[in-house]
Amino acid sequence: MTNRAQKIEAFLAKSGWSEATRSPLAGDASNRRYERLSLRGQPAVLMDAPPEKGEDVRPFVQVAEHLTQVGLSAPDILAVDAENGFLLLEDLGDALFARVIPDQLAFETPLYEAATDVLLALHKAPALEGLKPYDAEVMSNMAALAHRWYADTSADSFLPAFRALLETHITDFSVLIQRDYHAENLLWLPERVGPARVGLLDFQDAMLGHPAYDLVSLLQDARRDVPPHIEVTMLNRYISASGQSAEGFKAAYALLGAQRNLRILGVFARLSLHFNKPHYVDFIPRVWAYLMRDLEHPVLADLRYQLLADLPAPSETLLKELKEKCGTVPTL
Repeated sequence: MTNRAQKIEAFLAKSGWSEATRSPLAGDASNRRYERLSLRGQPAVLMDAPPEKGEDVRPFVQVAEHLTQVGLSAPDILAVDAENGFLLLEDLGDALFARVIPDQLAFETPLYEAATDVLLALHKAPALEGLKPYDAEVMSNMAALAHRWYADTSADSFLPAFRALLETHITDFSVLIQRDYHAENLLWLPERVGPARVGLLDFQDAMLGHPAYDLVSLLQDARRDVPPHIEVTMLNRYISASGQSAEGFKAAYALLGAQRNLRILGVFARLSLHFNKPHYVDFIPRVWAYLMRDLEHPVLADLRYQLLADLPAPSETLLKELKEKCGTVPTL
């Protein structure tokens, strides 16, 4: 038994779950690992987040408790060992939006309505104190990952131009943004009421940001095709219910969409080139298509020409090369 396994056994024993049956759960793009536990018919989830690999469970606990306090459905925290990187969590089940929708296509619009309403409820509540702002400097540096990893080219001209755009048009940093708010991190809990019907996962990287950010994350989903009519309907649903200026919000939505999709291009390329996870390359054409659509907004007209000059379209040759070089770039 490894030292890590021994620490898990000790954590479960201290928490009263040493006799639980254990089975692996699908993980994510991080170094975190998950197991489903069952003890006398009661389920729970073990999060194994090794600190030596850069993981920290404390932000997850802090954000989960905040989301619960404002009436949303983050997992209840059953036990914590922050020093060793273990959490025991409420098991919210398996009904991920990404699984429910293909099986019940008639549910697609109601599920996206529910997810949009979660954001409306969250954005009406006071933001969690102490969060860092997802500001122009952070966002522009994140967007430049596309140059570094996807295109392997300089971002020296792109960075100041994009930062200036963000500083001009993205000035509202008033809400908690979860940053990975999409169908594979949302669970359908029909027995609950209102916004609590949506179970929330993967929010430990929350920051203070613009209200459009998580809506972009939801509706321009890198892992699944969201029908264009649903994207338009949910965007208008949010604008109408929140009282936002339609013109200003849609400009912010396009700009943040471009920022997010540029970041994801870089992240997915890096996951293949450095972290030896080539399947993320398969998502790149969808992300590129979202980026092209965002760049059609007038607010991005000047930047569009620069980006199209800097970044190649994801041809079969380019995608093949990203996979062939999988795991060969040793440094970040």
